[in-house]
Amino acid sequence: MREWVIGAAQMGAIQKRDTREAVVARMIALLDRAAASGCDLVVFPELALTTFFPRWYMEDQAEVDTWFEREMPNAATQPLFDRAREHRIAISFGYAELTPEGRHFNTSIVTDREGEIVGKYRKVHLPGHVEYDTGRDFQHLEKRYFEPGDLGFETFDNEGTLMGMCICNDRRWPETWRVMGLQGVELVMLGYNTPSVNSQNRGEGLEQRLYHSELSVTAGAYQNATWAVAVAKAGVEDGFPLMGGSIIVDPDGFVVARAQTEEDELITATCDMERCQFGKTTIFDFARHRRIEHYGRITSQTGVERQQ
Repeated sequence: MREWVIGAAQMGAIQKRDTREAVVARMIALLDRAAASGCDLVVFPELALTTFFPRWYMEDQAEVDTWFEREMPNAATQPLFDRAREHRIAISFGYAELTPEGRHFNTSIVTDREGEIVGKYRKVHLPGHVEYDTGRDFQHLEKRYFEPGDLGFETFDNEGTLMGMCICNDRRWPETWRVMGLQGVELVMLGYNTPSVNSQNRGEGLEQRLYHSELSVTAGAYQNATWAVAVAKAGVEDGFPLMGGSIIVDPDGFVVARAQTEEDELITATCDMERCQFGKTTIFDFARHRRIEHYGRITSQTGVERQQ
């Protein structure tokens, strides 16, 4: 397929008490709405099955593990896969993954339109901290509960379209987009759970947060000539606000669809993958224009090193 009708399935708040089954029912309702709109692919948010549990400080690993999925699909999510297969809609969504070896990842998957998983990604750029931080208005403990992803930024041929994934904070790092761009990616799917305020800077509110999110996605799409779908889990979860702002972005970096609420909401766009080719063969023709002899610092150091 070279033209996809894509749905960004923003989700409203998921409370700590909400069951997986209740959340999946909401996802199926969005999927049914997408089918009525003629969608071929629906993208759901990061950690779509639960509340954003890294805001809670937990010392009991057994308690932590209750937020993780040991297999995918599983009993709770199988109805979502079944409905997607009935509609012949590919789906992508994020969840907390606990591997058979006992490793913990913030993960996203994508299926084909037959409901088969064709790609998996594990979040690389984990934000936040490990121990309880008294200097924050609220906690962000992804570094406590997850390992950095070990699968890299791979791309997947899904029915003739080259797709890639990233998650939340990954969108802010240009390396995320360029590594997929160097593989010829045509569609980047990403989910996020982003607080409406900065826990370390109360002056940075919703307007600034939305701007930075959109800037990251539109720049990444433009600089790599790819479609991008960025999907929020939004609303007030257990007293903590998450921003919305879900968007679909074209390969020229323009927003073609935008969510208007912080609730369960579907936005759609018809996305012609051939539109990626102009940028990939002109200003962002990497083979002609990149000068890798000058880029060594990108992979040889992490933190800032000032020249003497």
